[in-house]
Amino acid sequence: MLDFFTIFSKGGLVLWCFQGVRGPAATAPVNALIRSVLLQERGGNNSFTHEALTLKYKLDNQFELVFVVGFQKILTLTYVDKLIDDVHKEFRDKYRNEFQQKGALGLLNGTFDFKDDFMRLLRDAEESSKVQAPTVMKTFEQSLKSQKTVKCMIETRGEKPKEKVKNKKNKGSKKDGTEAVAAPSKASAADKQLSAAGVKEELTKDEILQKNREEFFRRHMKAGEKSRSPKPDAQKEKGKKPRVWDLGNSNAKVLDYSNSATNGSAEACPVEEFDPDMALGDKNREPGRLYDLEYESDDEAEEEKVVQNSSKPSVKKGGLGGMFGMLKGLVGSKSLTRDDMDPVLEKMKDHLIAKNVAAEIAVQLCESVAKKLEGKVMGTFTTVTSTVKQALQEALVQILQPQRRVDVLRDVMDAQRHRRPYVVTFCGVNGVGKSTNLAKISFWLIENGFSVLIAACDTFRAGAVEQLRTHTRRLNALHPPESHGGRTMVQLYEKGYGKDAAGIAMEAISYARNQGFDVVLVDTAGRMQDNAPLMTALAKLIAVNAPDLVLFVGEALVGNEAVDQLVKFNKALADHSMAQTPRLIDGIVLTKFDTIDDKVGAAISMTYITSKPIVFVGTGQTYCDLRSLNAKAVVAALMKA
Repeated sequence: MLDFFTIFSKGGLVLWCFQGVRGPAATAPVNALIRSVLLQERGGNNSFTHEALTLKYKLDNQFELVFVVGFQKILTLTYVDKLIDDVHKEFRDKYRNEFQQKGALGLLNGTFDFKDDFMRLLRDAEESSKVQAPTVMKTFEQSLKSQKTVKCMIETRGEKPKEKVKNKKNKGSKKDGTEAVAAPSKASAADKQLSAAGVKEELTKDEILQKNREEFFRRHMKAGEKSRSPKPDAQKEKGKKPRVWDLGNSNAKVLDYSNSATNGSAEACPVEEFDPDMALGDKNREPGRLYDLEYESDDEAEEEKVVQNSSKPSVKKGGLGGMFGMLKGLVGSKSLTRDDMDPVLEKMKDHLIAKNVAAEIAVQLCESVAKKLEGKVMGTFTTVTSTVKQALQEALVQILQPQRRVDVLRDVMDAQRHRRPYVVTFCGVNGVGKSTNLAKISFWLIENGFSVLIAACDTFRAGAVEQLRTHTRRLNALHPPESHGGRTMVQLYEKGYGKDAAGIAMEAISYARNQGFDVVLVDTAGRMQDNAPLMTALAKLIAVNAPDLVLFVGEALVGNEAVDQLVKFNKALADHSMAQTPRLIDGIVLTKFDTIDDKVGAAISMTYITSKPIVFVGTGQTYCDLRSLNAKAVVAALMKA
């Protein structure tokens, strides 16, 4: 039983709707479909699940229509695909002239009744599903097991039975041969025994005892020599000896440099060795401003090539045929088919994969573009390649523009009004640059007038606390308390190594609230997405402390690995959280963006898989090398040949 069937235009006008059962209106699920699938360019699959409903949809790109059917997801309705195809064909054929003359708004202003046609198509679809023969369980004779059994029982003239016979013959011959060989050996042994018995009869008892004693000692000596030979190998110690370093020591306290009494004080690492100009990079920048990511593209040259290629065929035509062909082209009567787009989409897919987009996501993007363009009438003087490329660019820009924009400065000011610190947690795999980009974000927040408390919750990696302490010293050197009315702008909160990270984060947030800090940045240990104990600890930290923002830090160098990391991080946070609505990743920090040239596909992969925005982009080694994502610049780099 269908819950609803609706037909609406891409502009949002509902042309016709059928309500099958009494219940909630179709507005909420259809709006969710538009927000999550149609606007986000995720049309690779024609099915969408919303709460207890399954929605299937079909796009008509020629008349800009969308056909949507909804039913309970616990039901298996085999006729839905046929129904939506039949309704689509019947509706557009019946009202083709009205759409061409008046458009969707003109059809809405008129009076039309499509209910009778729909009910007829629904009955036909249901009857066709009943007419189809139900699947019957195979008999034993039809199964592969019975065929194998029969083949084993019946002997044919095939090669295998012959081989078996040959093998049997060979086995028999081998047995005969072994018996023939064994017979003389037995005979020779018997002869030896007889000859030995004859010799023994000639010797006396003392001589026989002496001879047997000598033979016994001789055998014993041979066995001793054999057992002595492997002794040197057995004495070797198994395994590799551990290397002992000159400065190494088994005592963990000797290697723990997090104590401020040893080398953690300001006197141990003087700030005078730090060069502020090198840390700031560009001197002409505006303090506190987060610049957009920039990229120079060669779109003008590419457009000239497309225009030249598209103008060549029109020059060859002459006479009336060429004139009428030109006028026909101005109107635009060429509609795109799947066969026209497949070669171009295949090249586009390979191009995206070469630019570090995950293979699975590249396939889904091309499928979404194909569904969006199929049946659409091409514009004037446009080629299939340019049309597909433009549609793909629009889809990529739409993906990079998030559903929810994260404005950190606005949220920090809102937390200030409520007299509480704004808490940001950084998580990710090992070696992606969490601590480094945390320091960059701290510098950006300080330049905007906010005080920062850094919570050192990476209690596992050696040197993690020292790294954050060094960043804290350098940030205080760049922004001393004297420049901010005697107020310390950045401070490190740490408890050494081996402690509970969730407890340290809780104490840091409480300390920041008491001391009046505006922002708390929580640094966590790097962990692989498959490590269940560490993912459980991260979920505990987030569940206990409830941070305002959870940022996933990922490298721009990764390809397919980005999908695996984000999916498993989100899944682990959901599985290990005890809350009814688990806290997942809120945004992404993309690091090492300056090392990839134009292979920016990781940005697409991460945003597509999570629907979360890329909040910050790391572009260098200084504190100022932090950018916000510019969707058009990333797409321009991605589409560059």
